[in-house]
Amino acid sequence: MARVHNFSAGPAALPTSVLAEIADEMMDYRGCGMSVLEMSHRSSMYQQIINDAEATLRRLLSIPDNYRVLFLQGGATLQFAGIPMNLMRRGRAGYVVTGNFANKAYKEAAKYGEAVLLASSEDTNFDRIPYMADVNARIAAEAAGEGLDYVYICQNNTIYGTHYSKLPETGNVPLVADLSSCICSEPIDVSKYGLIFAGAQKNLGPAGVTIVIIREDLISEPMEFTPTMLRYDIHAKNNSLYNTPPCYGIYMCKLMFEWLKNDIGGLENMAKINRKKADILYSYLDSSKLFKPTVQGNSRSMMNIPFVTGDAELDAKFVKEAAAAGFVNLKGHRTVGGMRASIYNAMPVEGVEALVEFMKKFEAENK
Repeated sequence: MARVHNFSAGPAALPTSVLAEIADEMMDYRGCGMSVLEMSHRSSMYQQIINDAEATLRRLLSIPDNYRVLFLQGGATLQFAGIPMNLMRRGRAGYVVTGNFANKAYKEAAKYGEAVLLASSEDTNFDRIPYMADVNARIAAEAAGEGLDYVYICQNNTIYGTHYSKLPETGNVPLVADLSSCICSEPIDVSKYGLIFAGAQKNLGPAGVTIVIIREDLISEPMEFTPTMLRYDIHAKNNSLYNTPPCYGIYMCKLMFEWLKNDIGGLENMAKINRKKADILYSYLDSSKLFKPTVQGNSRSMMNIPFVTGDAELDAKFVKEAAAAGFVNLKGHRTVGGMRASIYNAMPVEGVEALVEFMKKFEAENK
């Protein structure tokens, strides 16, 4: 059976070479006589797997020594509560709301302290990142006034297809960022963040693993009612093994990290490939008379690209015919409508080129 071109926003496509390695090691992991699925998380063999996963991720992202890497569960959404419980020590944090997930995080934080809305792009249906000069001015004013425990952003917005081209200037206030849909898509300077977190199911592996990268000085006693499983200090003290972790998911993440490092050649190369893919699709969208992108130019994501025809019936026809031709999971989120192509790390350039050729054909047939 031929594989389809999978443009799912997550869980997303995985590299075929990684899937082949998983299949090869499924029954017998490196001669141990069992699958990783059956392996004790307390065994020396599994300890090597999780150690290698962390070490390779550290090399990929050039994570400084004063940051801890935690492999957790519960999806990135669980961190919407975990972050304020662990970091909101003054009881006050700033949020920039640029989409559905940032808004959920903002509302969740308000349960545990004062969540200050620093900026929002909801007035234009989240089709842009707010003007950074205004965001920076507001952060400075709030920090100088009643103070902020942290500033929160969602760096890439899966649903609306926006991305921060520049990070906010937060001064001494820690920057907290949800990188679920853009982590390891390009190099980043980890030292600019206090905490990074990401669900793995878009760029790093399967659903079920959440990665938290946190500066050590931010790990301390959380709010007294914080559940044990949400305490960063407990997970850091136990090296992500306080309880049984998502063992197989972490193993798959390790293989993805190794693919990025060895097959791709690191994140600079990954970024070049991702920019090429995005340029191919945006270039067509900008020239098309039928399809139109929905995001303002300076806020466009390399990972998630929404587009519309302006006719709901024609959008539905396109999604149906695309699926029949092997281009699946292109239906846009209900809040945006139309279509969305998620072109994460594992999507090859050839997949995007094939999609554009199909779109050209569809446009010619539906003038």
